[in-house]
Amino acid sequence: RYLHLHFYYCRKGFYCRVAVLSLRLNFSTAWSTNAVSMCRSAGLTNVTRVELSRRFLIKVGTHTHRSKLIECLYDGMTECIYQHPITSFTVETKPQPVFEVDILGNGRAALEAANDELGLAFDSWDLDYYTSMFQRIKRNPTSVECFDLAQSNSEHSRHWFFRGRMVIDKQEQKETLFSLIMDTQQHSNQNNVIKFCDNSSGIKGMELDCVYPKDPSQASPYETRRSLRHVIFTAETHNFPTGVAPFSGATTGTGGRIRDVQSAGRGGHVIAGTAGYCFGNLHIPGYVLPWEPEGEGWEYPSSFAPPLQVAIEASDGASDYGNKFGEPVLSGFARSFGMRLANGERREWIKPIMFSGGLGSIEDTHVKKEEAETGMEVVKIGGPVYRIGVGGGAASSVQVQGDNSNDRDLGAVQRGDAEMEQKMNRALRACLERSGGNPICSIHDQGAGGNGNVLKELSEPAGAIIYCSRFKKGDPTLSVLELWGAEYQESNALLLQPADRSFLERVCQREKCPVDFVGNITGDGKIVLVDDEGGSRDLADRGRCPVDLQLDWVLGKMPQKEFRMERLTPTHQALTLPAGLTVKDALTRVLRLPAVASKRYLTNKVDRSVTGLVAQQQCVGPLHTPLADVAVVALSPFSIEGVATAIGEQPIKGLVCPAAGARMAVGEALTNLVFARVTALKDVKCSGNWMWAAKLPGEGASLWEACKAMCEVMGQLGIAIDGGKDSLSMAARVGKETVKAPGALVISAYAVCPDITATVTPDLEDPDGKGMLLWVPLSPGHHRLGGSALAQCYSQLGDCSPDLDKPYLLTSCFNTTQTLIHDRLLSAGHDISDGGLISCLLEMAFAGNRGIDVELSQGTGVMELLFSEELGLVLEVSESHVKTVRQRYSDAGVECHHIGRTCGFGPEAMVSVRVDGQEVLREKLPNLRALWEDTSFQLERLQANELCVQQEKEGLAKRTQPYFNLTFDPSETPTSGQPRVAVVREEGSNGDREMSVSLYMAGFEVWDVTMQDLCSGSLTLEQFKAVVFVGGFSYADVLGSAKGWAATVTYNPKAKAEFDRFWQRDDTLSLGVCNGCQLLALLGWVGEGEDAAVVLTHNESGRFESRFVSVGIEKSPSVWLRGMEGSALGVWVAHGEGLMQFRSSQAKNRIISGGLAPLRYLDDQGQPTEVYPLNPNGSPQGIAGLCSRDGRHLAMMPHPERCTLGWQWPWAPRDFRASLKPSPWLRMFKNAAAWCSKTQ
Repeated sequence: RYLHLHFYYCRKGFYCRVAVLSLRLNFSTAWSTNAVSMCRSAGLTNVTRVELSRRFLIKVGTHTHRSKLIECLYDGMTECIYQHPITSFTVETKPQPVFEVDILGNGRAALEAANDELGLAFDSWDLDYYTSMFQRIKRNPTSVECFDLAQSNSEHSRHWFFRGRMVIDKQEQKETLFSLIMDTQQHSNQNNVIKFCDNSSGIKGMELDCVYPKDPSQASPYETRRSLRHVIFTAETHNFPTGVAPFSGATTGTGGRIRDVQSAGRGGHVIAGTAGYCFGNLHIPGYVLPWEPEGEGWEYPSSFAPPLQVAIEASDGASDYGNKFGEPVLSGFARSFGMRLANGERREWIKPIMFSGGLGSIEDTHVKKEEAETGMEVVKIGGPVYRIGVGGGAASSVQVQGDNSNDRDLGAVQRGDAEMEQKMNRALRACLERSGGNPICSIHDQGAGGNGNVLKELSEPAGAIIYCSRFKKGDPTLSVLELWGAEYQESNALLLQPADRSFLERVCQREKCPVDFVGNITGDGKIVLVDDEGGSRDLADRGRCPVDLQLDWVLGKMPQKEFRMERLTPTHQALTLPAGLTVKDALTRVLRLPAVASKRYLTNKVDRSVTGLVAQQQCVGPLHTPLADVAVVALSPFSIEGVATAIGEQPIKGLVCPAAGARMAVGEALTNLVFARVTALKDVKCSGNWMWAAKLPGEGASLWEACKAMCEVMGQLGIAIDGGKDSLSMAARVGKETVKAPGALVISAYAVCPDITATVTPDLEDPDGKGMLLWVPLSPGHHRLGGSALAQCYSQLGDCSPDLDKPYLLTSCFNTTQTLIHDRLLSAGHDISDGGLISCLLEMAFAGNRGIDVELSQGTGVMELLFSEELGLVLEVSESHVKTVRQRYSDAGVECHHIGRTCGFGPEAMVSVRVDGQEVLREKLPNLRALWEDTSFQLERLQANELCVQQEKEGLAKRTQPYFNLTFDPSETPTSGQPRVAVVREEGSNGDREMSVSLYMAGFEVWDVTMQDLCSGSLTLEQFKAVVFVGGFSYADVLGSAKGWAATVTYNPKAKAEFDRFWQRDDTLSLGVCNGCQLLALLGWVGEGEDAAVVLTHNESGRFESRFVSVGIEKSPSVWLRGMEGSALGVWVAHGEGLMQFRSSQAKNRIISGGLAPLRYLDDQGQPTEVYPLNPNGSPQGIAGLCSRDGRHLAMMPHPERCTLGWQWPWAPRDFRASLKPSPWLRMFKNAAAWCSKTQ
């Protein structure tokens, strides 16, 4: 964007400017890509670029204030201050030429100069090695080759530290970190199909019926095929980019991890994600957290975003990307820390952690990549080349962030385009689902090092020749170096046999996904980049190419680096709490600490239901409280087999004792995972992600101790690591001080679930009014407070951390709990973690909206007993099962104490805790929950409409549970034939698969149809009795929700003719859900039948809303909802623009009185509501859907297709659950199938 500023003097004491923001001319944005695609679909074929501008009038008192304000208004990567109006998108800038680095003439000094000029981040070892290499082969490298080597062999890419020789306190260690980690595999079941390669890991899955389009290169019906599918897991961090530009860094971290799943084997299927964030002290304006210090010594560098910005914008970025791509985020963590330790050292996440994990699946026949063969096509699929992410691998490997230049750091940050990634995903999925076999021979994701890295990895060891002219470029001023090294996003590389080229071209044309055939496999073992565009004439005249390297020079076995380090003796002080501290006073702090407090500010803005494969996401209980321990997904909608994943991380305990922190991370992951049924403990595999300032004094030795401890305890437990990543520059320069982040290990445990419905959640249910609470301690007799939330809230660390002292107890507990879950003896369960036993109990009460009465025996101090974070479980069981459950734990050698009962429900419920008969806490449940929700709501105020935030905050104190009512028997369904339905999707749609499955289950013959099929004239709607328009973000909603889709239907002549004919027939039905609802409203197919009589616009909250709400079904002419009148059903919503605005109040009244608004958001009393969040968008009188007068067309914002199976409902009252087999929502699809079968 250009920022055009016009100076004028407006009034005394103020400088005024008109500021116009518009994009850099050389940088075509994702917004433009979608806008241009929209124009072309609507027939405006000559439009090549459209950019968005914003205009500001700025009034400031001083030049200083003016400059500071302007800095906040634009993104230095994609925007600049522009002094003159724009008249054209043409740019005059010439690309930087390729040059030789004269090592033969000037030796190492020449490489040192290039190192500084190009920001290569070579260390002394690298400089010596590459100087020697080029002297040995007797030629000079080009600037592009130097850049290539720096990225391909950076710490980020090569993981030198984990593979290096360790010398600690002058004693060489026998193992490397990597060999320690690989050794864990010896102690677990050998169920890996992929490990330590491919950027993903995989374990053996199961045979399933899965749905496939018959021919994914054209419109075709879906069919089911039997398939052996394995489970994929991958995890990575995007810390440096997120610290520099939080939103963009998080979007591209998410996108990169998705591409890891896509690129496993010969291609994987993306299912769901996880996310985690660690940031410094928040310093929320007007909200004091007493442990957050301020003033001298607590400055934050300008080169990094402040922690508060990271907390909001990074989660915004990851959420936005997943929402638009169509990947749900189902689990995660958030942690804040900033403290001066006893030795005076400041520890804080100045450089934050942005963690992204992901689940996927892979066909058994696609697990192994094929070797590169001479003549194969080298293909780039996805977005065009941009000057973004240049040198990201090297920049993120700088030992202390802040030692690089700000401009270079900005240049290394990528920008994300979720819509492009989704188009690429569809094209890749078409290859995987081709009935004649997958044409992809090998696939690699583009990440660190850009084209240079990914094309070398793809072509190794055979070698390839690549041509600059064959790449699509989003920036005409790109140099050869930038084309080769930029880490632009949404791009993968693959190998294809020439005979399959036409199939891929057809698929990419149908999905509107760019594809470039950039070269061929040569078989000579070299990677050669040919500049056939004339930008390297000097080199060409001498017979040189910008890149001409033997692959084994770059990717071959290189000498092992040696790392020398020393242990530093820690300085710890015993925890000293204020005299007379009460439990309530301590909770006032602990419940507001971000690691303990509600994560509602994270979960409500991210889609948690898309795909229809989600069996367990973050939110549980009647009030949809974000407290689930484990995420669970199905691998197919036709099976209850799936996969579970859970996270463990305890970095603050690691500051007290690195080994204990690592063991506790493993323990936390397993005490979370235990609440989903898995095949066996020894089948559990883990990804280990390390974020550490490993090369600074004392830190490397601490990492070694942590890694060794993790590996030892995994061996004792019988689980193993099968993948992971490291980020070893977790320190930032703040003035003259180096601020290290706490060393962090994130364990992501995953395993196959034989029954995804057998998952236990923390929400207390009080079965039969006799719910009993049991405590299962795993370090009995220990109550250590070091590294605890309580210690942090009093600005201390402590000197003795909890630990996993007896791994065999955890093994016994895990196995026993699994049998109890299998036997359905547990009604609720939760792990003890941050905040200790008391926080665990309170969270279960909050989740169930129920009171508790707890009696504990002391044996230690009250604070130690309640706030120690020793591993353990708290369970709720029916009184009739208490004896059985306790006996089973006892038989396994595990203690299990009966500590209380569940009592009371709703606003009047009480929490009572006694220790040795003395009451230490008695408080109303809503008051304690308000403390726990407080920090989250403070963050919500900064990212959503404050009035809506206040409504939700006040409403929680009064709520009981959603109103559900069923007026029909879901098992009694109308009969039908097999009418044909077109599931129509547009560029950016993402809800088509779950919709197709719901229609398939209802008896339809379901066809996959794109708007491209209709616009090209390759398909007509004559053969279809029903058309369904699905949810998503057509054209990324760049000009408003569904407006691009509506423009295509209205202005593309072939599409318009088809839809006009379909609408005029009287034997057809249509359904529009979410984005499809917005479309039908714009087309005038629902309501009173006038174009744009109803328009859907931004939610009153001002952001995307993901909620599970109650919707009432009113009497109406709707064919889809026949026989369902009077019911109130739970349903998912996931949208950013669902607020219905009517042309006039009269039109609204006529629609309501005419029965054309058949769906309403309900309050807890069953009445239509406008109160947020029960009504997630603010639509008048709770209107959630509209139908046509003849009842044939229905438009609704909620997603019934994500609730057609009982296990897709995140919560229902105990007495209602029997009604979910089958789910009541399946009736609407069966109604439609029956009507279509009977209507001629």
